[in-house]
Amino acid sequence: MTADRLSFAAEAGMTLPEDGRILLLGAPGELDASALPLTRCTVVQRFAPDHAAWARRGVAVALAPEGEFAAAVVYPARARELTEQRIAEACAAVPSGMIVVDGPKTDGIEPLLKAIKARSPIAGQVSKAHGKCFWFNSSDAFADWAHGPVQNGNGMWTAPGVFSAEAPDPGSELLLSVLPAKLGAQVADLGAGWGGLAAGILSRDSVTTLHLVEADHSALDCARRNVSDPRAQFHWADALDWKAPARLDAVVMNPPFHIGRKPDPALGRAFITAARRILKPSGSLWLVANRHLPYEPQLEADFRHSEEIAGDARFKILHGYRPKA
Repeated sequence: MTADRLSFAAEAGMTLPEDGRILLLGAPGELDASALPLTRCTVVQRFAPDHAAWARRGVAVALAPEGEFAAAVVYPARARELTEQRIAEACAAVPSGMIVVDGPKTDGIEPLLKAIKARSPIAGQVSKAHGKCFWFNSSDAFADWAHGPVQNGNGMWTAPGVFSAEAPDPGSELLLSVLPAKLGAQVADLGAGWGGLAAGILSRDSVTTLHLVEADHSALDCARRNVSDPRAQFHWADALDWKAPARLDAVVMNPPFHIGRKPDPALGRAFITAARRILKPSGSLWLVANRHLPYEPQLEADFRHSEEIAGDARFKILHGYRPKA
């Protein structure tokens, strides 16, 4: 629906420059961009599936802004600090021009508008399709919103918007506490995040290679800083279609179950199927899930044997072994 909002905003007086490059920060891969001059646009997208989607559409795509732009369109993230970081990046890349912010109410567009209005005059705004589009002139008033990686209370590097940025996830900690001493030689962590599981996995001497597979480039950068073990290999990729260099002995994971703000257990089920695909016939999957998530039927469909091996009121630890062909 963003094309409707941008078109509506244009009717209300928001005019993108006719010349010069336009920066799109955080634009989702399936965005309806019919209201944008895509031949002049560069998308900054650090999420691997969306990055690949823009590349397939033939649009210039990058991990960070390079050079100056005539204007920018910012798409809010679920995490407030990540949205602020995008605003700061946009203002730094557009030294004199317009910053447009377009997003649904579910991504906090209204409190964001209020916070920006407290720092800089708003040139215009429209409401449409359960969201808002507003615009303002680039300003250095948002320089302090340039949030970078920080160390959490455990000394681990995290970044705005990554999962469990403040502290180790208790579900992952529970999973590590019950993993067997011998996992096998070739192991993968699908959805590795900032590396919270990796250190515990690498404490097992049987592991000769650990593949950390993560779609969020910012999270993977943190994992590289947190995990210095030479057995670790880092892959910026969508875990659902990542191809292991050889069949694996084990997969350990804390799979995501949100798409945007919406819970979607189908995503976790897809992670289970992805694990089955890359395991040896004798391989094992170890995963932690919130107690209410219905993953057991998928485990039964993908593995010859599956069971819950531990848990508490919040989490359950599931084990699947001998993947089906």
